[in-house]
Amino acid sequence: MKKTVLLFFIIIISNIAFAQVSTVPTIPTATSEITIKFDATGTGLEGYTGDVYAHTGVTVNGDRWQNVIADWGVNTTKAKLTRTSTNNYELLITPDVYTFYNVAIAENISEFNFVFRSADGSQQTADLFVQIYEEGLNITFTEPSNGSAYNINTSINIAAEASVNADLELFVNGVSQKTATNTKNISTSIILTSTGTYTIKATATSGSETKETEISIYVKSPTQNQTMPTGVSNGFNNNGDGTATFVLLAPNKNDVLLLGDFNNWTFNENYQLYKDGEYFWITLNNLDADTEYAYQYLIDYNLKVADPYSEKILDPWTDQFISDGNYPNLKEYPTNLTEGYVSTFKINETTYNWQVADFTRPDQDNLVIYELHVRDFTITDSFNEVLTKLDYLEELGINAIELMPVNEFEGADSWGYNPALYFALDKAYGTKNAFKKLVDECHKRGIAVLSDVVFNHSYGQSPLVQMYWDSANNKPAVDNPWYNTDHNFVANTDAHWSSDFNHESPYTVSFFNEVLEYWMTEYKIDGFRFDFTKGFSNTIHTSSDPWGGNYDAKRIEILKNYADVVWNHSPSNKPYVIFEHLATNTEETELANYGIMLWGNMNHNYNQNTMGFSSDTDISWISYKNRGWNNPNLIGYMESHDEERTMYKNLQFGNSSDDYSVKNLTTALARQELAGMFLFTIPGPKMIWQFGELGYDIS
Repeated sequence: MKKTVLLFFIIIISNIAFAQVSTVPTIPTATSEITIKFDATGTGLEGYTGDVYAHTGVTVNGDRWQNVIADWGVNTTKAKLTRTSTNNYELLITPDVYTFYNVAIAENISEFNFVFRSADGSQQTADLFVQIYEEGLNITFTEPSNGSAYNINTSINIAAEASVNADLELFVNGVSQKTATNTKNISTSIILTSTGTYTIKATATSGSETKETEISIYVKSPTQNQTMPTGVSNGFNNNGDGTATFVLLAPNKNDVLLLGDFNNWTFNENYQLYKDGEYFWITLNNLDADTEYAYQYLIDYNLKVADPYSEKILDPWTDQFISDGNYPNLKEYPTNLTEGYVSTFKINETTYNWQVADFTRPDQDNLVIYELHVRDFTITDSFNEVLTKLDYLEELGINAIELMPVNEFEGADSWGYNPALYFALDKAYGTKNAFKKLVDECHKRGIAVLSDVVFNHSYGQSPLVQMYWDSANNKPAVDNPWYNTDHNFVANTDAHWSSDFNHESPYTVSFFNEVLEYWMTEYKIDGFRFDFTKGFSNTIHTSSDPWGGNYDAKRIEILKNYADVVWNHSPSNKPYVIFEHLATNTEETELANYGIMLWGNMNHNYNQNTMGFSSDTDISWISYKNRGWNNPNLIGYMESHDEERTMYKNLQFGNSSDDYSVKNLTTALARQELAGMFLFTIPGPKMIWQFGELGYDIS
């Protein structure tokens, strides 16, 4: 009986793997020695000159990342690559795959798994998967790359290689192009005379056994100019009639295609977006309104990104760590079909019925804010568990909760100051409706909800970063509409956090105005704490102190404009605007007199008092009057997430005299109570860092 096996390489992942990783021999098997060749061009390691290591494992019995050589960040000689030229490296897998990865010979190994990284882990590639073949007859294409795109009327070479001498044949769209007998290699050339998808197949026959492999390439269609429908906005638009329109702002880009569940993640000219000025758009019909779809944008045929306006993404790296209790029935990532973050949408989403439609916010002057980080405040890392603690918080006497960032951040476990998406709620904490219920229940108790937002910077998984990236210099490209190429705090690298937003760009301002409006509309958020507002201008700061510096009129103008956007959302019941500015008092006075609240860090002085020392004990700077402000808009606090716990320092470093010691737990707690009296009785809003009310003493 003739034996036929189909080896179909998934378009996207295979293209990525073969574009960056090749092997010697071309068809590697688990029982042989293999040289891995890595080309860093186009990756996060392009131009890197330091040592490069492989974080590597194998796919065993269908499960990826088994028998990993070393934990992430461990620089072992076994996984160190040898640089052969600029951007080119080799890794020798010897004496065979089973031995190198310490896999039992009875197991089935089907893939290499790689992330190549710099020695310090600061620069890396995406996950790369390279096929390992079974012993015997196999065949693979050596050119073209699977999923590659070409211009019409281009001549291309097609070449395939077999593992043993066999009878070979090449097909294009089902039509035989060439045959060869008793050989390992076959090649031909074709001219791409029509647009759309070409299916290319190679077969190898030896005796009664046949193996075949199939890839696809795409011939580009020119992008058509067409005016966008009226009433649509950036991102996914539910048109209310079963159709959906997608809009992407992408200045200087030429072509955009939509990839997703609706077209099996393949290049398809029917999903090519129209162009309208700097915008690209497309309307999809024939969608199931009750199905959740995943999608990405393919930009200029070389970059796949999530929608910057995603309200939910799927993450191939960290979704596995999200519990079913926090996010039931989470849609599976489209493994083997694409890479990186993917966006999702569903036309018929489950609506939340708000119980408190119009919440009257507490007076700004009398706010007692509880700074809360969902991950650390709860055992289950969930909005649902925070909800069960609201009675405790209400009894405590707070009337506002300030949530550390809850929009989608990079990684599975974070304080949230490494943002990736600004419209998406981080799934690690729960669903959209779980968060809405938390806000609703807070409002029932007279508790306002504020969100900590990070508009100064974002990291490498942000689509806005990825769309315009200078990989050779590892920084935003000069034509990036949203980011500065370099950081403005020149002398102080401690103020450098990945890519720096350009708040003097109208693109950036428009984007963040939409972000603010979204959270107040969709989730009824009562206001925002803006992180590191001192970074919101393009003034070059040469001082080594990021918290000092001269008055910056442009920065003040930018910040006032953001405040106006928040307040104009509800002029008669103004949302709160809080800045972590911590700058010269000239700037803070102007912002405070404009109506903005500002963080007032008094940690050191209060802690000097609680530890029982006589130096630096003046706490009068917690009074807005002492700062010369017209309004009590200073949020005074003894500790926040940025400082060491005062009780920890009391017990570790507290002063003593004879038999009186602050290091005594009872004494230290009593001094905390007294410090509280000298905090809350001073006019103006105040803040507690979670568990400070309990004398939390863990470093």
